[in-house]
Amino acid sequence: MRLLLDTHILLWASGWVTGPRGADPMPAKAARLIDDTENELVFSVVSLWEVAIKRALGRPDFTVDPRLLRRGLLDNGYVELSILGEHAVAVASLPPLHTDPFDRLLVAQSIVEGVQLLTSDRAVAQYPGPIKLV
Repeated sequence: MRLLLDTHILLWASGWVTGPRGADPMPAKAARLIDDTENELVFSVVSLWEVAIKRALGRPDFTVDPRLLRRGLLDNGYVELSILGEHAVAVASLPPLHTDPFDRLLVAQSIVEGVQLLTSDRAVAQYPGPIKLV
């Protein structure tokens, strides 16, 4: 199964600590899915963009260098998902359940690509589509 990791799950999986969430261990359901070698792990350019912006704003929960994060993910076999116009357009059809533009674009990518989005965000998990709350 192809699994698209939302930004916080991605940071947990890559070993980066992310502030208040980082104090908690990765959800066990997420760890099992990530550790299953039958699953293809996918990260989105959206997550790199989110890390870059929030790091530049000085957010203490986003201290990782996005260049190092990307290189580490690629070196560990993760597949990079680019942002397509189709993904951006699909955001317009999403109900207003969440206001974070990064999360909304991840949801749109999940729907358009038919890839399961793993999230620990209950608001994101309310969207229809291939989304799994972990």
